[in-house]
Amino acid sequence: MKKRLLFYSIKKQIKHKNAIVITGMRQVGKTTLMKQLFAELEDCPKLFYDLDNPLDQKMFEDQDYNNIFYRIKRESNAVKPAETINVFIDEIQNYPEITKVIKYLIDHYKIKFFVTSSSSFYLKNLFPESLSGRKFLYHLTPLSFQEYLYFKDKISAKKALSKNIKQAIAASDFFSAKKLSEHYEDYLYYGGFPEVVATKGEETKKQILKNIFASFFEKDLKIISDYKDIRELRDLILLLVPRVGSMLDVSKIASELSLNRAKIYDYLEFLQGTFIIKLLPKFSRSLDRSVAGGKKVYFSDTGILNTIGNVNDAQLLENAVINQLSHYGKLSFFYKRNSAEIDAMLNNAYAFEIKLRGADQDYDKLKKLSKKLGIANAFIISKKESEKPNFISATAF
Repeated sequence: MKKRLLFYSIKKQIKHKNAIVITGMRQVGKTTLMKQLFAELEDCPKLFYDLDNPLDQKMFEDQDYNNIFYRIKRESNAVKPAETINVFIDEIQNYPEITKVIKYLIDHYKIKFFVTSSSSFYLKNLFPESLSGRKFLYHLTPLSFQEYLYFKDKISAKKALSKNIKQAIAASDFFSAKKLSEHYEDYLYYGGFPEVVATKGEETKKQILKNIFASFFEKDLKIISDYKDIRELRDLILLLVPRVGSMLDVSKIASELSLNRAKIYDYLEFLQGTFIIKLLPKFSRSLDRSVAGGKKVYFSDTGILNTIGNVNDAQLLENAVINQLSHYGKLSFFYKRNSAEIDAMLNNAYAFEIKLRGADQDYDKLKKLSKKLGIANAFIISKKESEKPNFISATAF
């Protein structure tokens, strides 16, 4: 079984004393990744707990946390007093009380924890400030297009692992883009969930995507949130679909759903915290100003987006490219009312306009605006392959 590329980053810290925390949507491969890390620790005391299993939960149910440690030590067969015990716990949000246990055991014993959660919304309170410097936090996303190609044996792991945007742009050419166009169509429509990518047959892929979306309502919503009316959240998600790539007008959405603005903001935070959507901030040289004002909405996976509703080809491409570019750094967008807009700004150093088929006037306009903003690197990203300079195929990222 192929390893997610994040495995190689985590492997470098596998012997470090800090806890490893892995977040991400359901079915992006967190459990498989944990099992691969577990296997990597040969000849080390180690235990694996699945908190979907009530018997595994029982292991951590004791008012005296020292008793929990002694049970862990006994089960792990740790012999040497100074030996670190590696404890893997999958989907910790299934048993919220375990966070106190983890803190205590880290503070008092030589235990290294590897934990996963389907929600950063929940993980905010996982570790108190006293442990802020004693954990490594990793986010496992659906496959990027480069990782998709790696899973399809089209490129090497080394190439897929590269996060250098300059190299990705330089390596782009007409013929390689043409060669990958069929794969990109598949990626656009079905997204990057590993099981979906590995599955043959359109109907089976669609069914898997439906199951993934259903699991969000059946598990994440009931376990993590306090929202009693699931229909409100469902209706908000449906309203967000046609708004992909657009700035959100929270007042208008609140009016359409007959809800107050505060509740809409809470729902948006929840959807972003459970990785269903991502909200892109406006470009600003000031860090404080970058979080102010309207944000653009995108879905974290185009397969999920296509399962929920229908968007046009331009929206689908823009959503996919935003997800792809997010692997290279911090993203924002530029918008000046009734004047000008840039689809994506990367690390405040690159400006990208995303088009199905870019034209020369698109680049001229982008270049002029980018120069005013002090951005030297400007490119058109298009679905259609092009041999023009400064025009890049979406398959490059």
